[in-house]
Amino acid sequence: MNESYDYIVVGAGSAGSVLARRLSDDPGVSVCLIEAGGSDASPRVQVPAGTITLYKSRRFSWNYHSTPQAGLDGRSLHCPRGKALGGSASMNSMIYIRGFASDYERWAAAGCTGWGWQDVLPYFRRSEGNRLGQDPALHGQDGPLQVDRPRDPNPVSRWFVEAGRRLGLPVNTDFNGPSALGVGVYDLTQRDGQRLSSYRAFVAPVRGRANLTVLTGVEVDQLWMDGASVKGVQLQAPAGGAPRRLQARREVILCAGAIGSPNLLLRSGIGPRAQLEAAGVPVRVDLPSVGQNLQDHLDGLVTVRSRSPLTLGFSLGSAWQVLSAPLRYLFKRKGWLSTNYVEAGGFACTPLSEGEPDVQFHFVPGYRSHRGRLFEWGHGYAIHTCVLRPRSRGALRLDAQGRLALDYNFLSDPQDARVLIEGMRLARKILADPVFDGIRGPEMLPGPQVQSDEDFLANARAHAATVFHPAGTCKMGVDAMAVVAPDLRVHGVSGLRVADASIMPVLVSGNTNAPCIMIGEKAADLVRAAWGRTATA
Repeated sequence: MNESYDYIVVGAGSAGSVLARRLSDDPGVSVCLIEAGGSDASPRVQVPAGTITLYKSRRFSWNYHSTPQAGLDGRSLHCPRGKALGGSASMNSMIYIRGFASDYERWAAAGCTGWGWQDVLPYFRRSEGNRLGQDPALHGQDGPLQVDRPRDPNPVSRWFVEAGRRLGLPVNTDFNGPSALGVGVYDLTQRDGQRLSSYRAFVAPVRGRANLTVLTGVEVDQLWMDGASVKGVQLQAPAGGAPRRLQARREVILCAGAIGSPNLLLRSGIGPRAQLEAAGVPVRVDLPSVGQNLQDHLDGLVTVRSRSPLTLGFSLGSAWQVLSAPLRYLFKRKGWLSTNYVEAGGFACTPLSEGEPDVQFHFVPGYRSHRGRLFEWGHGYAIHTCVLRPRSRGALRLDAQGRLALDYNFLSDPQDARVLIEGMRLARKILADPVFDGIRGPEMLPGPQVQSDEDFLANARAHAATVFHPAGTCKMGVDAMAVVAPDLRVHGVSGLRVADASIMPVLVSGNTNAPCIMIGEKAADLVRAAWGRTATA
């Protein structure tokens, strides 16, 4: 007999965990939260420094790879996505950035009624439990998601802030305040020095609720449909077993992310007719825009070698720091294991800016490999620079064999390259400040030989990568390219919504975890209102 719930939420990541928590606040409904990954109860997940071990993990990551990128010398880029309770919030760097108010005003101007800055700000405040005494008009104090400073920032991260200040960038103590411009130490989603994913913040405290079922290690194969109506989900059959179906008496909400959600729509026959037919997928709803509008932040690296064990790294000089790190973390929540690696950063305007920051910096007080390795012997420091509002658009599709094909189409718009080049020049100027003289070594990337625009462009094509912020593939709006309406219902389909980064019509100017949590908060109210329930308090 089929199992039945009022709501089925697919994906226990940043948005899905919030949505499951808020919907299950109503004891009169039943909620099933489905996560293809497993438990997050691992030191690799909960200890901040463990994040670097997760990116290529078979257990904790969907290790997607892009198609060869024409704009990046034909390279295929690795795209890790979280595969555990908490989703990508169980493997990210925990940075709490909302994006700019102007981002959401652009959403509203594009026809996404109810998604302007003043519309979404209450949802950011609802989720946040701010521990920093920041402006209560902009920050929530009592929400489940604790926002705090890193416990023990590396001194070199402070030097980065000072170097940025001397270059003319203001020191910013709240990147989610009135202005994001400037440099500073990032606020993090942590509690007691440990990672605080949306699952840990929202679902774990209420997992014992009788009306909330959490399934792990279960992958949704496709949507269970009757014509253009979604009745539930069909789970991937175990070896030698029969598929299992779960019924949604009210709605299914996809929260599987900017790659997972459109992929599931396509596998279920919702997408461009010609593409589905070529892949051998029966067409349920011809929706040409599914998988289109893919955006991500393209990243350029300036990385410098150093002999100083003050920076993070493995060497004989750092042996004591490394060996003592477990005890320091266990008893004080300090030391090397407390780092999220990108402790500091900021936002800056290049000469190409149109009045607001167009690049973001992520400073690492450790050596980032010029060869793309996770670990390199020795020390150094680095700045990652990303293009905040890329113009290039890619797509996600099924190929003729029905396999996922992910094409970022990076640098297809030449303006992105121009902004990246100017941003990397700024990063290099910050690292040239005398504050670093005592630990300075050779610049490994892009390298001192890279000076002209042509040199920088060649470097970007050879080395630029993604910051892991995919978005936009189930675009929200009312135009021909929209997949979901402003109430997040999928166009042409009943009983189905999408609520995650895929619905962003335009990528936000910054890290995407906090915006996805906001999307989950607002989605819960939209769903409850549609069924005559009171909005979450």
